[in-house]
Amino acid sequence: LCVLPPLTVTSPCKILKCNSEFWAATSGSHHLGAEEAPEFCTALRAYAHCTRRTARTCRGDLAYHSAVHGIDDLMVQHNCSKDGPTSQPRLRTLPPGDSQERSDSPEICHYEKSFHKHSAAPNYTHCGLFGDPHLRTFTDTFQTCKVQGAWPLIDNNYLNVQVTNTPVLPGSSATATSKLTIIFKSFQECVDQKVYQAEMDELPAAFVDGSKNGGDKHGANSLKITEKVSGQHIEIQAKYIGTTIVVRQVGRYLTFAVRMPEEVVNAVEDRDSQGLYLCLRGCPLNQQIDFQSIRSAQATEGRARRKGPSLPAPPEAFTYETATAKCREKLPVEDLYFQSCVFDLLTTGDVNFMLAAYYAFEDVKMLHSNKDKLHLYERTRVLTPGNAAPTGAHPTLWVALLCLCWLCLL
Repeated sequence: LCVLPPLTVTSPCKILKCNSEFWAATSGSHHLGAEEAPEFCTALRAYAHCTRRTARTCRGDLAYHSAVHGIDDLMVQHNCSKDGPTSQPRLRTLPPGDSQERSDSPEICHYEKSFHKHSAAPNYTHCGLFGDPHLRTFTDTFQTCKVQGAWPLIDNNYLNVQVTNTPVLPGSSATATSKLTIIFKSFQECVDQKVYQAEMDELPAAFVDGSKNGGDKHGANSLKITEKVSGQHIEIQAKYIGTTIVVRQVGRYLTFAVRMPEEVVNAVEDRDSQGLYLCLRGCPLNQQIDFQSIRSAQATEGRARRKGPSLPAPPEAFTYETATAKCREKLPVEDLYFQSCVFDLLTTGDVNFMLAAYYAFEDVKMLHSNKDKLHLYERTRVLTPGNAAPTGAHPTLWVALLCLCWLCLL
């Protein structure tokens, strides 16, 4: 282990390159006759060879493991031998009428249409991750977390989402999302398995195989990627599970937001594994940061600094007052998104984190089904079981409670 070189940014996982090469070589191969099957097998062996070359740097990459399993399945389906030539053949391109241009999808591939007119409408939930990072779970719990490295955001019967968070500054505890992998699992006659992957400075408008929809099945267009702003904002519509996903690159880092029916959220084969993903259960306690107390300390420190001698601030550094003023430009309501913005500016000095908080709230306004719950406020502290005394309650509430008690005594 000591002689192995460490994994660095100079030797990243090359699975995206392997995927794109295979896609370029086999575009239209599903239309090939039996006489051209050997060419497909040749491309498949080249694909397998490419994944083996990059295996060491891809051990924790979901897209890599998905590709390896997919290659094995295709080898069996097409009776391909693992031994043979691996040169990339040139196969004919997609003919007119390919699934990329198919119009409507069967009803089973449209989640909302599958409900009967007189049945209750589905309940939708929202989860978002942005900034340093801040997490809003499907139950509207708001947390600030450390979660450095790779963590599962969503893991159910229909899709997996994994994020990788890296330090913003060397030696800093502040982390942000630098990589995102989404795997849409194959579903009935609607979609083939599709993998989407984004990294810092690379926000593709297509799945890793180059396609923009669900593949070759009849309901392929029930899964589509739309580029809203080139290199900055994409939206994925998965109508067959009633799900909308928004991915943005703000500055160097990524943000994630999803709208998903409760039925899909809770669709897991193993109930015991439900607590393993962040959007459902939140971050583990040992990964959570009480940024409210940190924010109070920073505000106190800022007031003390004003009373003492004036010291020049380092470049791109924010004081509590300047961070508050900056965040108020985009977030006039002093909710948890505003407070997250202030916290991120103080910990990173990067103004792009203000934009990340702003866009995260814009995504909430678009995706959250309950417009009365858009803003979140910190009204109580997180307490240990059996200690649920409220803190910071509004004075009017205390007056009302006292009046009620007085009336009860009359």
